[in-house]
Amino acid sequence: MALIALRSPQYKSLTAGAGSVYALCTIKIGGVLKYTLRKEAAPSQVVVFEIAELCRDFLDIGFDGDYSPASPSQTLTIETEINSYSNTNGITASTQAINDIGYDAYGTFMEGANPEVPFGSRPTWAVSYNPNHTGINDKYYVFLPNNIAGVIPYIKIDGLLGYQSYGATATQLNNTPAGIRMNIVRIDCTKYGDGHKITFVNKFGALQDLWFFLKSVNTTTKKQEQFQRNIINGTTYNVNQHTKQVFNTIANTSITLSSGYYPEWANQFFEQLLLSEKVWLTRQDPFDISDEQVVPVNVKKSSMVQKTKLNEKLIDYTFEFDMSFDYINNIR
Repeated sequence: MALIALRSPQYKSLTAGAGSVYALCTIKIGGVLKYTLRKEAAPSQVVVFEIAELCRDFLDIGFDGDYSPASPSQTLTIETEINSYSNTNGITASTQAINDIGYDAYGTFMEGANPEVPFGSRPTWAVSYNPNHTGINDKYYVFLPNNIAGVIPYIKIDGLLGYQSYGATATQLNNTPAGIRMNIVRIDCTKYGDGHKITFVNKFGALQDLWFFLKSVNTTTKKQEQFQRNIINGTTYNVNQHTKQVFNTIANTSITLSSGYYPEWANQFFEQLLLSEKVWLTRQDPFDISDEQVVPVNVKKSSMVQKTKLNEKLIDYTFEFDMSFDYINNIR
């Protein structure tokens, strides 16, 4: 059973049998029929259906601070069946049935057609690794502040998505549940507070945490309209009234975060953040400083220069995030 990346095209095909007139493709998600597609088909013709765009409509990954509802809400079980028919009476000339697990993942152009979540064996971690590793124990790393607990996504042996939690002082996860060590690097960021946690859907369709350790800057902006108001009352007017009346004020807030220093190979974490379509910020609740709140945000920058030790010596990034809502509540 393949783990297919639904942010990239996924093609399913069938060679039409002798006497074929047309082909039908049925798509079941979670065992329920969702689509039936039809194409004309001549004998020996390869009939191709693209299913990723249709299937992805049923993936809507959310995050409120709880990682536990990982599967199947963050993955889809997909059954695709293609049949060709020799006449309108429904005589099957050939058939093809495929079972997949769909992830909100993507492949790159250089990875070729029909990309799959790229893991040769399972279970394993669902985050990018250090391509320059010299052994099995220095392949996977996460970076976070001291005395902070966390969660790491992994692919289960059955191909579904899971999340492994670890404690506030842990520095390693050995062997279980992903079968390979995860190194947990602790960074002191007390000069700038407790750091800021960004959670995003990574390249593999999993929720990944990425910490920004240095300073943060909060910004509020507004847009508004105004008109020239008539304040004359008879032959006089009140000098305390507005003649330029403001209306339709819309306010937006944003936060700029500095990452702190990461190894050069971790550029891929920030590239995946840039390309992610679902991002959240965990911050202190401004109305209850003893509590946290998860806020949907959008990455504001549209490009990123990948930094190297040769050019920059120290690798750090600055990202600006817009809150994914208007500051003044206008939900009607």
